[in-house]
Amino acid sequence: MDSKSLISITYIISVIIFILIVYLLYKFIKKIIKKYKRKLNLTRFDMKKDLDENSVRVIKISKDALFEFIYENFIDKQELFLEVDSLDVIDSFDVDWENGQFIFCAHKSEDSKGNIITLPQEINLKKLLKNIPDTTSSMYNGKRYKEYTKEELIKMSEK
Repeated sequence: MDSKSLISITYIISVIIFILIVYLLYKFIKKIIKKYKRKLNLTRFDMKKDLDENSVRVIKISKDALFEFIYENFIDKQELFLEVDSLDVIDSFDVDWENGQFIFCAHKSEDSKGNIITLPQEINLKKLLKNIPDTTSSMYNGKRYKEYTKEELIKMSEK
């Protein structure tokens, strides 16, 4: 093997290693950003303004904004509420405005090979809202969730 071939092979291996390092660094940074994104965005709310004694601050929101608020709070607190690592799960949710019910589910996001795991289509959250009893009377109680198998949820979706 001549020196030019050896240099070419060394160069190709170096480029491959560099690309691999950049890719791993990208994945690591992406995970860190995802984990702390919400915490970093909260700093904009830390700017407190004095309230005049004759003033009343009011927030009135639409149904869509209320749904967004509920959902985002569940995502922000899912590690506490569901005892999961938020980086390892995918969330599904639905709301029944008529009956005033909300369902929030988390399941593993990837299998052992790194493939995305989706919630089976046979699991119908609207039907689960009707068929599953409340898992807690308050989000401030100790245990808030009940763990089901996907098969159990599919059966409850068929009712």
